[in-house]
Amino acid sequence: MSDRMEGYNNSYQNSSSARETEFQRLAQNIGTNIQKIQQNVNSMQRMITQIGTQQDSKQLQEQLHQIQHYTQQLAKDSSLQLRDLNNYSQEDAMDPRQWKLQRERLQHDFTKALDNFQRAQRSAAQKEKDAIKKYKNQGLPPSGESNLIDIEGGEGRIQTQTLAMLEEEQNIQQLEQRELAVRQLEADIMDVNQIFKDLANLVHDQGEIVDSIESNVETSAIRVSEGTDQLMQAERYQNKSRKKKMIFMIIGAVVLAIIIIIIVHEAKS
Repeated sequence: MSDRMEGYNNSYQNSSSARETEFQRLAQNIGTNIQKIQQNVNSMQRMITQIGTQQDSKQLQEQLHQIQHYTQQLAKDSSLQLRDLNNYSQEDAMDPRQWKLQRERLQHDFTKALDNFQRAQRSAAQKEKDAIKKYKNQGLPPSGESNLIDIEGGEGRIQTQTLAMLEEEQNIQQLEQRELAVRQLEADIMDVNQIFKDLANLVHDQGEIVDSIESNVETSAIRVSEGTDQLMQAERYQNKSRKKKMIFMIIGAVVLAIIIIIIVHEAKS
């Protein structure tokens, strides 16, 4: 009988030890993810300051998109891991109080890192919106500029107009890239809101963290609404620019045809 009890106790201790090891491994993974999130946020913040400046470039936008996407995935993975960590029973812990403190610390650190990440997302979205306005203003013709092409000047006039059209096309492409970036950021911000909500279910007894989560979710909803309005304005501008480009192309074709007819007529004469 005593041998059986001893075997049961050893089995229970081994099981508890295994659960302890799994708990600590998972907690360490979460802690590492939190550090990576914060490091990525610092990198994002440096990149964000360059948006809309002379240092802005397609490469910068791609790097920012990649690090933002990677951090988004880290946040999702960490949220799931925290939920798994919360499923570990206190009865399996050699030191239940230590488990509780570890969970609360990780939840607090993750909430702080997630908050910083979402702030960086909002800042990036606002910078992109400002860039949209900038390109929008650059693409508009100066006050009093005529949309008609003077036939006088011939090929030189057409070449000048062609360059202007190419520049406008480039501005439209930049607008489209910025618009896609903002839409992706807005969607990612909403995903982070969902992570906040999931996190709130784990820390419902920690009032301070829950208040911070609710504040983030409400503020994001307002900012997303504002962003949608600005994107609609940008889309209307794109449509207007495309129509204007088509008009220029038609006029240019007509002028070119007239010049060719004149040249052919003079040659026959």
